[in-house]
Amino acid sequence: MAAVKVPRSRGHSGAPAKENLPKLEESLNAFRNDRFDPQSYVQSKCSLNEKEIKHLCSYLMDLKKASAEEMRRSVYANYTAFIRTSKEISDLEGELLSIRNLLTTQATLIHGLAEGVHMESSAVSSSEGHVMNGISNSEEREPSDLEKWLVEFPDHLDVLLAERRVNEALTALNEGERVASEAKETKTLSPDVITSLEYAIKERRQKFADQLVEAACQPTTRGTELRASVLALKKLGDGPRAHTLLLSAHLQRYQYNMQSIRPSSSSYGGAYTAALSQLVFSAIAQAASDSLTIFGSEPAYTSELVTWATQQIEAFAHIVKRHALASSAAAGGLRAAAECVQIALGHCSLLEGRGLSLCPTLVKLFRPSVEQAVDANFKRIEESTAALAAADDWILTYPPTVARQSGRPLSTANMAGYQYKLTSSAHRFISMVQDFFEDVGPLQSMQLGSKTLEGVYQVFNSYVNMLIKALPNSLEEEANFEGSGSKIVRMAENEAQQIALLANASLLADELLPRAAMKFSQNNQSDYDKQNRHPELREWKRRLVSLVDRLKNSFCQFHALDLIFTEEGDSNLTADMYLSMDGSAEDIEWFPSPIFRELFFKLNNMASIAAEMFAGKERFATLLMMKLTETVILWFSQDQSFWDDIEDGPKPLGPLALQQLYLDMKFVICFASQGRYLSRNLVRVINEIISKAIAAFQATGRDPYSVLPEDNWFNDICQDAIELLSGKPREINGERDLNSPTASVSAQSVSSFRSHGSS
Repeated sequence: MAAVKVPRSRGHSGAPAKENLPKLEESLNAFRNDRFDPQSYVQSKCSLNEKEIKHLCSYLMDLKKASAEEMRRSVYANYTAFIRTSKEISDLEGELLSIRNLLTTQATLIHGLAEGVHMESSAVSSSEGHVMNGISNSEEREPSDLEKWLVEFPDHLDVLLAERRVNEALTALNEGERVASEAKETKTLSPDVITSLEYAIKERRQKFADQLVEAACQPTTRGTELRASVLALKKLGDGPRAHTLLLSAHLQRYQYNMQSIRPSSSSYGGAYTAALSQLVFSAIAQAASDSLTIFGSEPAYTSELVTWATQQIEAFAHIVKRHALASSAAAGGLRAAAECVQIALGHCSLLEGRGLSLCPTLVKLFRPSVEQAVDANFKRIEESTAALAAADDWILTYPPTVARQSGRPLSTANMAGYQYKLTSSAHRFISMVQDFFEDVGPLQSMQLGSKTLEGVYQVFNSYVNMLIKALPNSLEEEANFEGSGSKIVRMAENEAQQIALLANASLLADELLPRAAMKFSQNNQSDYDKQNRHPELREWKRRLVSLVDRLKNSFCQFHALDLIFTEEGDSNLTADMYLSMDGSAEDIEWFPSPIFRELFFKLNNMASIAAEMFAGKERFATLLMMKLTETVILWFSQDQSFWDDIEDGPKPLGPLALQQLYLDMKFVICFASQGRYLSRNLVRVINEIISKAIAAFQATGRDPYSVLPEDNWFNDICQDAIELLSGKPREINGERDLNSPTASVSAQSVSSFRSHGSS
């Protein structure tokens, strides 16, 4: 059934009523009419059909759900105010009870004085009557048992109170109240005697209550005596005061015992936290147990207990942070800080069996100190790694067998996942990160997963920045990243050292850091759900890889510039190297241009080094060669001065120049394909270069395809060049001519090609 959308105001209450007030006044006019007929009015208003009634019911159910949700939010939002108000109401009730007792005592005194005056006047009149009548009644009547009890009752109560016989005193007070109540009903005692009895009971009750309070407030009072005093005070009718007294007594007792726990400069933070936790949480647990035993689960007393326990938790956390956490957190001692927090949370979790769930409060209080320790730890990792990078020789070695900074050896799991070749600074970096994950792992309730991953990402980012700065002649704006601009880094002078920089970053980002993070996540499954956690880890790894890509880009840019430009700043890739070919009278020996031969040599050398460094990670080496080749060819494609000379230069692009450029591009495709680092992007860029060259040749009014031979001719030359440059020239008629770069091309084929090109 389609639901009718009823407009609702914000909060679902208040505003609609104000808007409908005029309509409501008009509706009420019908009831003020003297001829109002209820039956006809109801029939006129009950014209809703079944569909409208269902819509109305659905709307009312929505209002009910919204009201319940608003009620729940209001309760949670004002829970602290509710507890405070309940406490104030309890205190007010106690004060009202005291006022009532005072007023009752005052009324009793006034009534007693009035009755005393009346009895004295009656006695005088009676004695005068007896004298007048001559009657003498000298014989005294024997007192009754009740009269004897009334005489002895005050003294008996005083004895019980003096001897602190609590139960007997309570019994006597109850007995006195019973006698007074029965005497009022049966009128067996005169009003003045009843008033005197009630006054005596009130006076002893107040004295008894004061004695109970005094006894309970003594720090040396045993638990049994404390509970007996509080229970007696509750039975006297002053429950709120008794509960407050119970909590105050426990507070005084553990504060008195705290005097024996004194932190010192030589004391161990964990030991101090353990001793203090044992004292504080034992007191809270005992207070909760006593409160439940004496007062039950009444909401007013439970709220006061929760508020009191929270206050003690806050005071405890303040002491621990000041004497144990502050120094370790500021120094980056995450393990020491974590141990203190674990000890405190372990004791606090025991209170859950008493109905007090205070761990979230304690976590909230400790979290700033722990985060300070985490931040200091990250700073220490960054500074230590930077110091090693300044002296790193950038030579890959297997991990050394070292003990962690705390003195304990690395765990077997860490060592087993750490068997890659890295340089010394990278070894130190991953070792410290693994130690950090191990230290922060036990703090599951702190929910530090996201902060931990972000911090590791930031320190890895700083390390990658230092690796970029280690590249020779790195651009200052690229190397001066935040956090690494002022640090001195040892240069990676040769290609092997420069590839070692990439090995560091790639192995850390692809293998070691994700593995350590995954282990940390699995140890914290109670806080991080697998289905929600793994996407976060994948995104985190993707960000790490993007940092490696930045280092790879800087590496390729450096080597591309080193290949294209000379030390004096001149370009090795100019238009003149092609345009000058058609004006030369010398015979052309077809062979790839020098810059592309240098590119071939560089890629071969790097591929050999990378294959050894990235054993088992051949894909990364292949992607590196692919990226470097693309960087050089992209520079060639985007060199505007080169193409301006080709298209509008002083010399038109001739057939030999077009053939040489075409041969160079085919040569790049050929050796990239054989090296397995030919990418679609590289093919696309090379085709664009060839198209631009063909277009420039067509602009001269000639047909480019009439001067270009078949691709097989280019392929044969490229293959011969690759084999010759690799030191393995192809056999020609059973012989090898090591001195002829054009041995694969016969004189007849070359001459025929030239004649074909000139026609």
